[in-house]
Amino acid sequence: MQGIKRKLVYVSFYELIAIAVTSIGLSAFSDHGVTHASVAAVVSSAIAVGWNLLYNTLFEAWERRQTRRGRSLARRVAHAIGFEGGLVLMLVPYFAWWLDLSLWEAFVLDLGLIAFFLVYTFVFNLAFDRLFGLPASALGESAPAGSSS
Repeated sequence: MQGIKRKLVYVSFYELIAIAVTSIGLSAFSDHGVTHASVAAVVSSAIAVGWNLLYNTLFEAWERRQTRRGRSLARRVAHAIGFEGGLVLMLVPYFAWWLDLSLWEAFVLDLGLIAFFLVYTFVFNLAFDRLFGLPASALGESAPAGSSS
């Protein structure tokens, strides 16, 4: 499976599993039931997906203007810190409001989510690639004309 179909299947499974696990986690670490926590999980998922699209568009626009090409370790670290930092700035106030937490409690909760998502993303990508095969970009093949891998 390649191209846009692969991306849609990936993001759908990734977010559905993330929402389910995050709902349970948010419920366990707040004074709210799973239903209330599920709203927080769905909203935070939507924020994360929207931020991912916006951030990567902005990052790639910046990257195109750089004289040095490629993605060095420093550039990848800067990308990850920028993405996660922006997400923290958006999610902490939301969690504080929706889950009736202090900003500090919401920040600590978000740090836990960041740790979870580091491990989850690694495991999910490994499992996804084993189930659906590697994308063309990782195989060294070029994608068919008109598709994006």
